[in-house]
Amino acid sequence: MDKTMNRIKEVLEERGIKQTWLAEKLGKSFCIVNAYVCNRRQPSLEVLFEIAKILQINPKDLIDSKE
Repeated sequence: MDKTMNRIKEVLEERGIKQTWLAEKLGKSFCIVNAYVCNRRQPSLEVLFEIAKILQINPKDLIDSKE
């Protein structure tokens, strides 16, 4: 799962949702959420599913697999 890039940034931008809002909903710091959004760090599957639930989106839609 090295090269997996997430699409959190695109989804947030499409919906006009701020990272700070997502961080609050997730109960995580802005720094961590920003690292996810900028793909410096990948969320665990558990967190990814939680983000998908908050954004009301299929978890698969948050993963950009270039395979």
